[in-house]
Amino acid sequence: MPASSHPMPENAFEDAAREAVYRAIFTRRDVRSHFAPEPLDDAVLARLLLAAHHAPSVGFMQPWNFIVIRDMERRERVRDLFLTAREQELHAIAAERQALYRKLKLEGICESALNLCITCDRRRSENSPLGRWHNPQMDLYSTVCAVQNLWLAARAEGVGIGWVSILDEQALKELLGIPEHVAPIAYLCVGRVSQFAPKPDLEASGWGNRLPLPELIMSEAFGGAGETLLKETVASESLSWRP
Repeated sequence: MPASSHPMPENAFEDAAREAVYRAIFTRRDVRSHFAPEPLDDAVLARLLLAAHHAPSVGFMQPWNFIVIRDMERRERVRDLFLTAREQELHAIAAERQALYRKLKLEGICESALNLCITCDRRRSENSPLGRWHNPQMDLYSTVCAVQNLWLAARAEGVGIGWVSILDEQALKELLGIPEHVAPIAYLCVGRVSQFAPKPDLEASGWGNRLPLPELIMSEAFGGAGETLLKETVASESLSWRP
């Protein structure tokens, strides 16, 4: 990253630490393959969970719980749920893309060291309307922040994370004994990997491409033109490890 023309504030990270944060963001991957057979040390998992637990949450509600799933028989049952859901989803895929869809590797449920289900307890702050009075879904969004914290910490630890979203929610809740008022937010495959792909799998496979950021920046209101200098700066920003 090029040096700024303005001095860094005293409370900013040192150059190497700041670079590491951006490196974790830009090289994070949704891992479906390349999981190594080795177990994941509890000390590492503990650090990842601590990172997740220190995510921002509206009203400091901290609505998350973390279900660690190691048992292979239970994971095989989750994989069966995935296979069923994938066949159901196939019918919603455009006909010309179904062949590619079938080839995609979309989970590592049984290959990873362990699975982790991150949930949102929607009753935890029901008596505290701070930040939720107008936007009651903020507990769900807060839990997603915990997922992202864990994901970035995992990348820094050399641990792969794969989010399995092709699952029937009610079937998963029944399998994991999740109460009705608790929402499963993320079912994650977690483990050491042999490599992190240079590009997201779906981009490398031709499923899609990253949208140009300047086209997504608006000024003052939705669709507002302007911010030309900002858009030019975004387009020219140089990061040696950015894909």
